[in-house]
Amino acid sequence: MNNKEKVPYFCIKNERSQPVEIMALKQISSNKCFEGFQKVFEHDSIELKCKMRFGIYLPPKAEIGKCPVLYWLSGLTCTEQNFITKSGFHQAAAEHGLIVVAPDTSPRGCNIEGEDESWDFGTGAGFYVDATEEPWKTNYRMYSYIKDELPKLIKANFPADSERMSIFGHSMGGHGALILALKNPGKYKSVSAFAPICNPVQCPWGKKAFGGYLGSDLMKWEAYDATHLVKSYPDSHLDILIDQGKDDQFLSAGQLLPDNFIAACTERKIPVVFRLQQGYDHSYFFIATFVNDHIRHHAKYLNA
Repeated sequence: MNNKEKVPYFCIKNERSQPVEIMALKQISSNKCFEGFQKVFEHDSIELKCKMRFGIYLPPKAEIGKCPVLYWLSGLTCTEQNFITKSGFHQAAAEHGLIVVAPDTSPRGCNIEGEDESWDFGTGAGFYVDATEEPWKTNYRMYSYIKDELPKLIKANFPADSERMSIFGHSMGGHGALILALKNPGKYKSVSAFAPICNPVQCPWGKKAFGGYLGSDLMKWEAYDATHLVKSYPDSHLDILIDQGKDDQFLSAGQLLPDNFIAACTERKIPVVFRLQQGYDHSYFFIATFVNDHIRHHAKYLNA
C-alpha cells in the first residue's frame, strides 16, 4: 500500500447486531522494522469528532494469521509518535507476534477555548476519561475511544484477534491502562505501567484534569482513579506489573502516589509486581530499558 492510500470503508456490528459505522483509514507512513511494519494511520473519530492518528506495529506473524493486540497509552504532551520512535519495543513485539497499537493522547484541533493553554490539560492531556463538563464533553471522550472505537477499528482493518487484548502505558497513560483494565474485568488479559499516576484524585495533575473534565463531583473522579477502582475489583485474576524510576522527579513531587495503589491492591489481595528502579527517571530512556520485560509480561498471557 502506498503512503496516503485510503483503506476501504468497513461496517461491523455491535453486541446488539446493529451496524456500527467505521470510518475509512488513511495511511500516513509505513516503515519496515524487524521484518514487520510500523505504520501510522489517520481516521475521522466518531467518539472524538475530529481526525485522530494512531501508530500500529504489524509483526511478521500478521502476514499469515491473526495476532493478539497490545495497546499502549502515552503520557502528557505525547502524540502517537513518542512510543513508536523512542521505546525500542519492535524487536520484542516481532518475536512474540504481537500487534502493538499506540494512539494519540487527546483530541486535536477542536477549536475549544483554552485547549492549548497548558501542557497538562486540554491538547495532549485527555487523561483517558469521558468528560462531562462543557466545553469538553463533546470531544474529550478518550475513555470510550480507547475502550470501544479504536478496538473496533483495529478489528475491522487488521489481522487482530479481538479476544486477546492487553494494555500498558506511561504516566498519564499508565493511569489510563490501569483504569481501563480495572473498569472492564476480563476485557484485557494483562496490564502494566511505567510510572503511572496511581491516585489522581489526590495529586495536582489529577485534580486539575478531573476538575476541568468532570466537574466537582468527587464520585465521578473516583470512577477514573485506579486506587479507588481496585478496591471494588471483583476478583484477583489480574496480574499487574509496574516499573517506577526511583529518581523520577514526579514521584518525589507527589504526582504518582504508587504507595497508595499498592496498599489498596494488597488489601484486596490483587497481585501487583512493583519494581522501584534505582537511578531511573520519568523519561523514555527509562521506558526503553524495561520495555522488553513488559512485552514478555503481556506475551505470557496473550499467547497462552
